[in-house]
Amino acid sequence: MPSARATLPAFGALRLLIVGCGDVGLRVARRLRGRVRLLALTSDAGRNAELRAAGIVPLHGNLDDPRSLQRLAGLADVVLHLAPPPAQGAGDPRTAALLQALARRGRPAAIVYGSTTGVYGDCGGERFDETRAVAPATDRARRRVDAERRLRRHARLTGTRVTILRIPGIYAGDRPGGHPRERLARGTPVLVSADDVHTNHIHAEDLARACLAALWRGRPQRIVHASDDTELAMGDYFDRAADLCGLPRPPRITRGEAQRTLSPMLLSFMSESRRLDNRRLKRELRFAFLYPTVDTGLLA
Repeated sequence: MPSARATLPAFGALRLLIVGCGDVGLRVARRLRGRVRLLALTSDAGRNAELRAAGIVPLHGNLDDPRSLQRLAGLADVVLHLAPPPAQGAGDPRTAALLQALARRGRPAAIVYGSTTGVYGDCGGERFDETRAVAPATDRARRRVDAERRLRRHARLTGTRVTILRIPGIYAGDRPGGHPRERLARGTPVLVSADDVHTNHIHAEDLARACLAALWRGRPQRIVHASDDTELAMGDYFDRAADLCGLPRPPRITRGEAQRTLSPMLLSFMSESRRLDNRRLKRELRFAFLYPTVDTGLLA
């Protein structure tokens, strides 16, 4: 079977399909506008004008309705899959429907999928690389594991080059809900140091660039940590953000107090601690950060 790279057309004629074209997808499109043909799947006709203004051709379809995806077959040379799984269940039928549609005629040369570092579950603050086994602790993370497995199986069957980016917390000053200042302004507490967890981050602009690096340079069937160089406990991250924004530092509470007062969703993020080794991102994808730490990114 010929390599995926050998099947790519000349750069100007290349067709990129973005599935799940939200904030990060639009950042990718801004970097490629006028250089490749940009397509985006959308189930909302109300987004047509926004997508067209970004130089993207909107394609109407719904990942929850496999019949609506038939026109995707043979349409794209490369695919950036950033669509989340459904909100319920332990599997991802949306990714299954997308892959079935893509396989009907021809095959894309490459697929990049935006997964989550939540697939690892709680790692007790250990630092590790992409060879660590997954251990999802929530259905939200299990759905991502299911999507990853479907993609890797698709790659083995079709020869498509698949790269899975495992993504931590995304932030940016111009990302809706993506800057800690909003949480700081609400006074949401963090854990005391003895109970705190290690978190990982990436600036949205760097994530868009990592998606592009994976599309062009990703090795076949590879997992990559799309995480910056920051190594901070969650409370220290919000303290740092507060100092940079000129806001009060958040109050500190014990884990017991958090369990009594915080939402289950927020608690889930306070229950998993890990530190990600990002050397594969730097070495294999030859990636250099615009914002290597939150100190630089929060000021951007």
